[in-house]
Amino acid sequence: MLNTLYGKLALALAALLTAIGLSYGLISHSLTQRYLQEAQQGFNRNLARNLVADQGLVAGGQLDPKALKATFMRYMTINPSIEIYLLAADGTILAYSAEPSVVKRNQVALEPVRAFLDGGELPILGDDPRSHDARKSFSVTPIPAGEEGAEGYLYVVLRGQMYESFERLYQDSLLLRLSGWVLAGSLLCGLFAGLLLFHVLTRRLRRLAARVDDFQGSDFNAYTPYQGQGVPGDEIEQLGAHFDRMAERLQTLIGDLQERDALRCELVNHVSHDLRTPMAALHGYLETLQLKAGCLSSADREIYLDAALRHSRRLGRLVGDLFELAKLDAHAIQPRRECFPAAELVQDIAQKYQLLAREHRIRFVVRLPAATLFVEADIGLLERVLDNLILNALYHTPPDGIVALELRMADKTATFAITDTGHGIASEELPHIFDRFYRGSSKAKDDGNHLGLGLVIAKRIVELHGSQLHVASRLHRGTQFGFGLPIRAHPAMYLGNSAP
Repeated sequence: MLNTLYGKLALALAALLTAIGLSYGLISHSLTQRYLQEAQQGFNRNLARNLVADQGLVAGGQLDPKALKATFMRYMTINPSIEIYLLAADGTILAYSAEPSVVKRNQVALEPVRAFLDGGELPILGDDPRSHDARKSFSVTPIPAGEEGAEGYLYVVLRGQMYESFERLYQDSLLLRLSGWVLAGSLLCGLFAGLLLFHVLTRRLRRLAARVDDFQGSDFNAYTPYQGQGVPGDEIEQLGAHFDRMAERLQTLIGDLQERDALRCELVNHVSHDLRTPMAALHGYLETLQLKAGCLSSADREIYLDAALRHSRRLGRLVGDLFELAKLDAHAIQPRRECFPAAELVQDIAQKYQLLAREHRIRFVVRLPAATLFVEADIGLLERVLDNLILNALYHTPPDGIVALELRMADKTATFAITDTGHGIASEELPHIFDRFYRGSSKAKDDGNHLGLGLVIAKRIVELHGSQLHVASRLHRGTQFGFGLPIRAHPAMYLGNSAP
């Protein structure tokens, strides 16, 4: 219980109220004592002087011992709440009205006496002759002794032994006990009200803690949103909103990790299969050449060597594509953008594939706009995209077909499009053509040069340039891939370099 926030708040509140109660009691008692002392001393300020005047203690400028003794006896009987002492000029006690057995001091300090006679602020406490350390309120007056000053003082202690007995009786009275019960009841009511308030305030925290425990118990796979209903800006509501966002983010990250793990397993399976085939073939051809080197003719050796080289090149391309795709996925490749005329890049690429298209008896067509279009992109990466798309088109186009590389302008966008009259892609296969190692059910003969990574690499590079690679296809009619880049204004630097 004490380990919870509610328990700690309750304990702190109880300790605080207890301290307040004790402090209130002490302060109230101290103030009450001071008030009583001040009132009593102020009311009896002139008591000692009146005693001297009324009782005729001074006659002819001298203290009358008989009158003083009679006064002691009278006040011991009729007013036991005061005690009268006769002090010498140095504070020595010469006579007193109290019982001899109770007087413990021989001398009284004169500093409070002088402060009283000088009209100091009340209450002024002086020494109690009946105690070595107690101090009480008093009244005092000098006893004249001619022109040289007072020969002593009449020192009246206003709270005698009998008065203290009555004070102890009062402290045990019903009124005092009733005040104590009222104070205790008020503190208990404050404690219960505070506990109820803490319970209400921590209810939302308990609900949020339960949500966090449930989320952790589900292995961070499912959680119940906090959905706070408090006042906007409340710290607890903000904490709940942060928890909701954190839980959503964690679930997204966990989903991404699971997806990446699935992709990694799939990649390992595909890579192991695609690497095993060319490596096994390469190993087989080389082993055959080693075992039958003396029995093979020059033509057979050339055949085996060509096959081994073909599989070696395939293996090299597969490893290269995998490294390139890994860099793209890790964002290790960032485009170095520069402004250039798109038509020049298209013409350079078209010249590179004209001969290959003729070898496959495919007509390669280039279509360019009349206007010069400038785009801002990484020339090397953009060339890599067009290479992959053109090779893919040539691979899927049968002899006597057409592959077209087109650059056109639409809505301030330069669109690159590669169109072929090949086998086309079935509608159910279109969502998967950008998956790794996906080859589909194409009728094209597998020559070992197409590993199912070219379109994935092209898509990643186009996305790095802030665009999307689109595809449209009709089965047995052909396919078109395309993407667009924003048209830029003619750069002055480029125009200056191209001047004759």
